[in-house]
Amino acid sequence: MTSILIQNGFLITMDADGSKYYGDIYIEGNKIKKIAPDIQQDAETTIDASGMLILPGFVQAHIHLCQSLLRGQADDQPLLDWLDTITSLEFRHTPETLYASARIGIAEMIKSGTTSIIDMGTLHHQDSVFQAIEESGIRAQAGKAMMDLTENLPPLLRESTEDSLKNSIDYMHKWHGKADGRIRYGFAPRWQLWNTTELLQTIKQEADNNPGVGIHGHAGEIEYEVEAMIAQTGKRNFLYLDSIGVVGPNVQMAHCIWLDEDEYQVMADTGTHAMHCPCCNTKLGSGIAKVPEMLEKGINVALGSDGAPSNNNLDMFIEMRLASIIHKYRLGAEKMPAEDVLKMATMGGAKALGMGDQIGSLEEGKIADLIILDDGGLYAAPIRSFEEDDVVKRLVSAYQSASVQTSIIDGNLVMQDRQLLTMDENEILVDGRLAIADLWARKKSEELN
Repeated sequence: MTSILIQNGFLITMDADGSKYYGDIYIEGNKIKKIAPDIQQDAETTIDASGMLILPGFVQAHIHLCQSLLRGQADDQPLLDWLDTITSLEFRHTPETLYASARIGIAEMIKSGTTSIIDMGTLHHQDSVFQAIEESGIRAQAGKAMMDLTENLPPLLRESTEDSLKNSIDYMHKWHGKADGRIRYGFAPRWQLWNTTELLQTIKQEADNNPGVGIHGHAGEIEYEVEAMIAQTGKRNFLYLDSIGVVGPNVQMAHCIWLDEDEYQVMADTGTHAMHCPCCNTKLGSGIAKVPEMLEKGINVALGSDGAPSNNNLDMFIEMRLASIIHKYRLGAEKMPAEDVLKMATMGGAKALGMGDQIGSLEEGKIADLIILDDGGLYAAPIRSFEEDDVVKRLVSAYQSASVQTSIIDGNLVMQDRQLLTMDENEILVDGRLAIADLWARKKSEELN
């Protein structure tokens, strides 16, 4: 059984007490076996973390790996125009370009401290995404997008209800629980406006009958959506979802901006999770989710970047900083303290993933998903000490992703001294350039013909 001993680091545990102290961590297999001030234990690998921080890995709770290849392709456009641009490229993915896209996104996230993701795929070739996830070592919930009510989209982004359900359920049986449980399946209904009631109710039944399977979608992202939902269903997003039984602890909904009090109450009462994507929401002019109010109502909120072209980064440090400041103008400087933001990036995401008892904090018996950071360098300087300067506030307000030195996922080293160990970074960059060139060449050729 593999073993890792990390010594002399400053631990930000994210446990229920918010404990922070100098100590060692001993990992055996994929579990944190022991945490103590001084561990005398032989290990296959010993890491000296003197002058460094150790904390749980981030959980990116809403991303689209299929869009990593499309970074920068639709800037300065509102959401509906942005969708037209991105879908015109997304539906042209081949298995090879989708694999290249997924690897770009995963590599960026590992290098910026993410150890778990909740991903929404595209309509076709989902095996390519799962292959990239499996090879990289990252923890993930992922699934093919489901769009069975999309007459206005390109033909290759349309599917029947029957085909959507069959293909998704087949993927679930093929991939859920793979890689010793590191991979989970998540049904991915793209948008309530693009999904039938039959599809939504069927996947909820499947998720309820298959422990660990999630349902990951979008809700309340733009103001127009509310009007369209009422016209189409007679109800606002979460009142409709509640009326058809598609709410609960295995349901994760991104954005949650344009909700009313009744919808918040549905989320709080049912344990439905909200995924906050502040960079995407401000970039696309969609609005700002009322996260402090949601937290006060007991709604679990996780943090995510959304897809690369709607952000344009998959960097949790950027996301945390914006999440900490965009609410202060409206509610006051004391709102969204750094502790709450870091919880969203770690335990909030772990709970949304259905793994709050297994990841999201540094505790004995939990799975070893953790990251080691340096002292922040010039970006965080000067620091008197990790204790005196409240390093959590410094992490959220000043640290940058370049400080992440080492990443351990499921007890395995996937990055050490900023070198990816499970992926070839240069190869990923070369393949990405070739893949985006291929997408554009086929788009131009097909549009000319």
